[in-house]
Amino acid sequence: MKRDKGRGYGADDTLSDNEIVDIILSGRSELYRMLIERHEKKVFAMGRGFFHNRDEARDFTQEVFLKAFHALPRFEGRSSFSTWLFRIAYNQAVNGKRGLKEYVSLADEGDAAGVEAVSFDMPERELLKKNIKEAVRIAVRELPEKYRICIDLSFFYELTYEEIARITAFPVNTVKSHILRAKRILREKLSVIGGAYET
Repeated sequence: MKRDKGRGYGADDTLSDNEIVDIILSGRSELYRMLIERHEKKVFAMGRGFFHNRDEARDFTQEVFLKAFHALPRFEGRSSFSTWLFRIAYNQAVNGKRGLKEYVSLADEGDAAGVEAVSFDMPERELLKKNIKEAVRIAVRELPEKYRICIDLSFFYELTYEEIARITAFPVNTVKSHILRAKRILREKLSVIGGAYET
């Protein structure tokens, strides 16, 4: 007997996002919870990047998933669901009360990037790791806004150039250029900051 993919969804993590979308559109709207559980952390992180406040980021996350749910019939599957969702989130943030100039990298969010306060009681290796994280934080903070969003989507969200282009509406070559320039700037800044830590 052919198995109903939508039945017993809570234990079935083998379904792809696009398969879940198809089942939702066939009438199983309760499966939308699976998509929320898979992607809400990254949408929330993007909200933190733009709004710098947990409560506003939570409201932003709810608004994005509500907007995406109502837009599901227009999802054509030409990109991954996550790329399509992040595009909605990015537009919601940039076109809302916050512009791209307000964006703060995940590297600058201590809890998102795993940066903790430096203590001189730490073992030398741990202290070095904290110093490196702090150096990355400082370097990323000084990047131009358009570079920060591209490097975040590439590094933290692990998206391809093509996916980033779909989300930001930057041409693919522009995305490549922004990321390469950002990496070059980061290398230069980290070499200077690293030298400062060694002195």
